[in-house]
Amino acid sequence: MKLQQLKAFLDTKVAYYNNPDFIEGDPVCIPHLFSELQDIEIAGLFAAVLAWGNRTTIINKCRELMQHMDNAPYDYIRNHQPKERLKLMQFCHRTFNGIDLLYFIEFLQHYYENITSLEFAFSGHMTSSDVNVEKGLIGFHKTFFSLEHPERTRKHISTPEKNSACKRLNMYLRWMVRNDENGVDFGLWKHISPSQLVCPVDVHVARVATRLGLIPEAKSDWRTALDLTAQLRQLDPEDPAKYDFALFGLGVIEKYV
Repeated sequence: MKLQQLKAFLDTKVAYYNNPDFIEGDPVCIPHLFSELQDIEIAGLFAAVLAWGNRTTIINKCRELMQHMDNAPYDYIRNHQPKERLKLMQFCHRTFNGIDLLYFIEFLQHYYENITSLEFAFSGHMTSSDVNVEKGLIGFHKTFFSLEHPERTRKHISTPEKNSACKRLNMYLRWMVRNDENGVDFGLWKHISPSQLVCPVDVHVARVATRLGLIPEAKSDWRTALDLTAQLRQLDPEDPAKYDFALFGLGVIEKYV
């Protein structure tokens, strides 16, 4: 498929999936439960980190977690005391358990004591001249684990330094940074440019991208994520991550593999 044909095809799929009808069946529905910045970015972080497996199960577990936080995650993190959080030890989704959850909350409480938005945990490690968010992801990983933490929790926050595709964090950044007024992504973070975003890559996206000739083989690692995003920048240099809608929809919903 020639470049212009590919662009037309993928743009059509982006337009089909990038609309409010997409929200209900996707983990992005969790941050959409809220209107305040901190609630959105906290709910979004948990929804992204837990986005592993069946989407219906993911959404149900995220709703359960928000209920444990009295459906006010920022207030819960800022004001609830450690002894009040013991009930969270019962929470579990796949390999993410109460031990991991309590560290996430400890980090977020510590972080929000001095900083108003999670954006700066990423953007504070970047400059406007960075081609992509690699430094932001590496910096966030180091910041997140700057407190004493359970070793087991490290598997839930990925980093390019380990050649991880960082699929869930790149999805989270897409939610928070992109703003096309279509109603799915929030566009609340202004210190990272949409042009710097890296397309989230999992096995479904990689298979579709391989079939379309965007990448040579269906790997799911950081190098592949960068290579795919470089190809997508040829289609839209200002907003390459919008094609996540197309590749995800083709792979997961249309089974285009």
